[in-house]
Amino acid sequence: MLANGITLGYKELSGGSSYTILAGLKEVPELGDEPEKVENTCLSDSVKQYEYGIGDPGDLEYKFKYENKTESSPYRVMRKAAAEKKVLSFEMTFPDGTKFQWNAQVSVKLGSGAVNSAMEFTLKMALQSAITTVDPE
Repeated sequence: MLANGITLGYKELSGGSSYTILAGLKEVPELGDEPEKVENTCLSDSVKQYEYGIGDPGDLEYKFKYENKTESSPYRVMRKAAAEKKVLSFEMTFPDGTKFQWNAQVSVKLGSGAVNSAMEFTLKMALQSAITTVDPE
């Protein structure tokens, strides 16, 4: 499956069931977490013993085409959410219908520019919940 067609939507935590799609999505991050390996060796053990602790999904960074012409432009909407330190609900949908849902705070960083290069912004997320996977029906 190609990544073409992946969407990212957001809504207020108390905003009902529909997500507003953020236009101009260009790149999505890896999803999943890597549990920390915690040493838990007893004095009676002959080799070190480990168990997995809590997971760390790392940084969720999404790249978008820069556009700031209207009040509903993703750059403007997410910049406002970042300034207000708002926790939003997000849903990423794959072309096959698989959905990933989570809550996060955001920060927005405008990319650099050069001759003949497209302007982009990066939407970085600080997770406030686990990522839930919803399989297609």
